[in-house]
Amino acid sequence: MAYDDFLADRIRHIINASSVTFHEKEMMGGLIFMVNDKMCCGTHYDKKFKGDLLMVKIGMVAYEEEIEKEVCLPMDFTGRSMRGYIFITPEGFDMDEELQYWVQKGLDFNQISIT
Repeated sequence: MAYDDFLADRIRHIINASSVTFHEKEMMGGLIFMVNDKMCCGTHYDKKFKGDLLMVKIGMVAYEEEIEKEVCLPMDFTGRSMRGYIFITPEGFDMDEELQYWVQKGLDFNQISIT
């Protein structure tokens, strides 16, 4: 599968620094980082966008707040957006602080959504 190895390394570094146990899984045209056996975030090559996007599971409350940002897109594989998931364009994760923000959003949601 084609995905951005550099972006995957950056995500891996952030999650490792948070001391959260995770594993990686290749799926949906990218690399997904799983926390508590649930999708948390990842990198995805999008054919429609023609580039790499950051995928983050942030939940519906954060989704409603964040989707208004210019760098955010609905996560859409089938013509219907997936509830609580968001794509971030490269302009939104270019800087390390920006990537840290989005990965932390995913970690925060994942850890509070443990059932």
